[in-house]
Amino acid sequence: MALEEKREKRPPVTPMMIEEDAALRNGSRGLPPGPWAEAPGPRPRTTERHIAVHKRLVLGFAVSILALLAVTMIAVLLSVRFEECGAAADGPPRAGGNGSLSGAARQPPGAGQPPGRPEEEARGGEATEEEEEEEEEEEEWQRRRELPPWARPRLPRHLRPLHYNLMLSAFMENFTFSGEVNVQLEVRNASRYIVLHAHRMHIEAVRVAEDKLAGGVRVARTFFYPQTQVFVVVLNRSLEVQRSYNLKIIYNALIENELLGFFRSSYVLHGERRFLGVTQFSPTHARKAFPCFDEPIYKATFKISIRHQATYLSLSNMPVETSVFEEDGWVTDHFSQTPLMSTYYLAWAVCNFTYRETVTKSGVVVRLYARPDAIRRGSGDYALNITRRLIEFYEDYFKVPYSLPKLDLLAVPKHPYAAMENWGLSVFVEQRILLDPSISSILYLLDVTMVIVHELCHQWFGDLVTPVWWEDVWLKEGFAHYFEFVGTDYLYPGWNMEKQRFLTDVLHEVMLLDGLSSSHPVSQEVQQASDIDRVFDWIAYKKGAALIRMLANFMGHSVFQMGLQDYLTIHKYGNAARNDLWNTLSKALKRVGKSVNIQEVMDQWTLQMGYPVITILGNETAENIIVISQERFVYDSDTKPKDPARGDNSYLWQIPLTIAVGNTSHISSEAIIWVSNKSEHHRIPALEDASWLLGNINQTGYFRVNYDIRNWRLLINQLTRNHEVISVSNRAGLIDDAFNLARAGYLPQNIPLEIMKYLSEEKDFLPWHAASRALYPLDKLLDRTENYNIFNEYILRQVASMYLKLGWPTNNLNKSLVQASYQHEELRREVIMLACSFGNKHCHQQAATLISDWISSNRNRIPLNVRDIVYCTGVSLMDEDVWEFIWMKFHSTTAVSEKKILLEALTCSDDRNLLNRLLNLSLNSEVVLDQDAIDVIIHVARNPHGRDLAWKFFREKWKILNARYGEALFMNSKLVSGVTEFLNTEGELREAQLSLQHQPVGQHKDEEQIAKTHLKNFIKSYEGGAAVSFSRAVETVEANVRWQRLYKEELFQWLRKSLTQ
Repeated sequence: MALEEKREKRPPVTPMMIEEDAALRNGSRGLPPGPWAEAPGPRPRTTERHIAVHKRLVLGFAVSILALLAVTMIAVLLSVRFEECGAAADGPPRAGGNGSLSGAARQPPGAGQPPGRPEEEARGGEATEEEEEEEEEEEEWQRRRELPPWARPRLPRHLRPLHYNLMLSAFMENFTFSGEVNVQLEVRNASRYIVLHAHRMHIEAVRVAEDKLAGGVRVARTFFYPQTQVFVVVLNRSLEVQRSYNLKIIYNALIENELLGFFRSSYVLHGERRFLGVTQFSPTHARKAFPCFDEPIYKATFKISIRHQATYLSLSNMPVETSVFEEDGWVTDHFSQTPLMSTYYLAWAVCNFTYRETVTKSGVVVRLYARPDAIRRGSGDYALNITRRLIEFYEDYFKVPYSLPKLDLLAVPKHPYAAMENWGLSVFVEQRILLDPSISSILYLLDVTMVIVHELCHQWFGDLVTPVWWEDVWLKEGFAHYFEFVGTDYLYPGWNMEKQRFLTDVLHEVMLLDGLSSSHPVSQEVQQASDIDRVFDWIAYKKGAALIRMLANFMGHSVFQMGLQDYLTIHKYGNAARNDLWNTLSKALKRVGKSVNIQEVMDQWTLQMGYPVITILGNETAENIIVISQERFVYDSDTKPKDPARGDNSYLWQIPLTIAVGNTSHISSEAIIWVSNKSEHHRIPALEDASWLLGNINQTGYFRVNYDIRNWRLLINQLTRNHEVISVSNRAGLIDDAFNLARAGYLPQNIPLEIMKYLSEEKDFLPWHAASRALYPLDKLLDRTENYNIFNEYILRQVASMYLKLGWPTNNLNKSLVQASYQHEELRREVIMLACSFGNKHCHQQAATLISDWISSNRNRIPLNVRDIVYCTGVSLMDEDVWEFIWMKFHSTTAVSEKKILLEALTCSDDRNLLNRLLNLSLNSEVVLDQDAIDVIIHVARNPHGRDLAWKFFREKWKILNARYGEALFMNSKLVSGVTEFLNTEGELREAQLSLQHQPVGQHKDEEQIAKTHLKNFIKSYEGGAAVSFSRAVETVEANVRWQRLYKEELFQWLRKSLTQ
């Protein structure tokens, strides 16, 4: 029933009665009367007179009734005019009041009713006078040929929030909360509209008052506009320019059972399920927790107060200033005021965790909060200790102190992302921060380390200096991803993360994605709110990081560091765009006597999609002259460009190509050539007949390099005779470039496999890692073909000798988590993984023996660094009892690192019934956490026995999956890619295309052509952000099918010939 209808059934009311009713309904949980509450009016006096005459009594009674009716009508009319506005989130535009906070109070959610849903608040019947006014106003905007301010994709710029005072009451017993927000507004341009974001909440009351003056500004009406997720306050008069006003809104909402906004999570301790509430506001979900100007440009200060039961504690960005305890077992924590900050990294949590703490040299208090049992076991100690060291590292590197007095790390069981960099309160999913040294591998330690390094970098890049708008999200995510490797090098100098591991984990990985025609620029236009989530993808993170690394290398690291220090100092507590960064870096170069227009160079890399392939050809007619050409690299040249008006030939980059000349025993120092044309001739001194050329030294550039066949042969011979003449980074780069150039048709299929032959003498981890990653997609293209055993045998031959040399690790190597022999242990792990994956008999026997020993003794003696390989191999080879044993261990273990690899091992089974069972269980949140379900589906899709099962499951459960992960678009995109990337037959391509339109395969004569038409229509009509992921997925499948058609037989012919030699 609508609120207005409720009011009509109430007796006449006075302001005092309303105030008393509000206090009664709110009880002890209600918000205290604000300074704007109207003063109580006098109580009406009554006079009793004795009337003896019956007629006079009747007449008096009639007059009294008439007077009472008159007073009632007046009161009702006044209540309509003066009542506070009540509306449901996403409800239709509604009539409001003048902003009085003394109207009939609604119960806060904790006092009984949860906030109403839109359908409960919608009014039926004829249009009201206010609604007619709204329609007239809409028509007026149409006559002006302008969108009204609430219908525009960005908030209007006439107001700027200066400060928020936010008071919350969290009711964990029924998962609701109530809030009061006071926003101090600065008026830039006169307007009678206040437009701010609010979504999925119930507005109780609104009031606008001019600062430092007693009177309020009359509110004509208020309404929600769901299309842009805004709440509109229409005033009776315009706000005056250069004046300050206060907007007060009282509201309530649910603590949702999802992963965004203010949501709830839970864990089990001593058999009891405990709940917590935590926030995830990035990028556009603060509006679900409080009405706000939810765009990064609107920085303001925040003063937070949280009222909760005393059995819980509350956390926010700043330390607690005071706590007020109440007799009824409730407490209110008042937090210090924040510096200027954006809404998306504001945060709070209500939980019953415990913590450990440390302090940095500069006095920053660092605490790690987690489940009491995890804290007791010391699972957070590693993260706590490296956080202290990393804050000190960043303060020294950036020459800008950490800006807050404390940093809390919060480990939660459920979260949509690995972590979120909220300023002063960073939130991590447990698997990415808790670490038990006795059962964690080097790989897990590395994962935890790099996530923490990433989030701490955001305290500077993102929190202190924030991108102006989401089109430049790479300005924070690219830097944080790049510094994952720089910061880890600080913690572990011998690991060479930035120079080596960056190549395989970032550069090679993102070039796979960016080589598709459906890619996009790293800076991409963002208009609608629905566009914002899609910019958080690997292009922003990994390509952004790769471009930053290239920039640092051609500038020189010391000059680059100096430029970053200037950038952070100039823009701290503010916003910056990419041109601000380019200008600062250009000035840094000028200070050391170099003149490079950074913006001119980098705009080509950030505003164009894709990347170039450089081709270096020897000039047969002129001595020491080479021809260097550039073109856009694409895996499937038959795919139409994303922008039809611009073919691939129109792409051009300014490329810092480093080049060196080598022979059997020596390589020259590198020289840099700036390539800016489609084709150029360059003179290379000392280029002899037996010399080879090597481009992109140490793979610092974001491009691939191809050569003429003669140069490839010389490089292969060099690797075979003395591979150490070529740097380890370039050896890995040659492997990755060769495999991908062949996959795209730039090279014969045998060249990458010939390069692989030298690996039997390779003692460094990185080239093996590059080969393993390059072989993986090729393996998935072939693993269901009838001649797969030929490919399998070839790989086993290349791996066999190194597998025998390295052997298996023993338990005593795993007593220390951080081993001095990191490179050696990672190499051993890589070779064992290849051997077991491709069916080495000894590897299979060893894995089965280790699993059997664990089952029989109930003691897990499997070396930590290969546990995931052993678990997966054992589940794949052995019977159902082993699967059930791993399933039991998954449920019983409390160590998050162990839980993760046990769950992934279950997806390795060859038994399709078990795989189907696991897929169905993955949607049960009590069994598999929401964020882990995606990994289950993807890992089943990677299993050749489960690929079609995962694809079928994905299609049948798409509505459920999209409802669960649709708003967390990064997760949704990961899922779409994961279940489709290795579909590679014509039938699967047609099914992938047709299923999206729910068309049965085989319905049409020209299925392939019609399928493409259906796909195009689907992507055009699909409103969800996953449309981009579907488009990319189908292009990937098309490229797979094209490779099968064009190159599969060529590859098998060479393999047969090679194996018989």
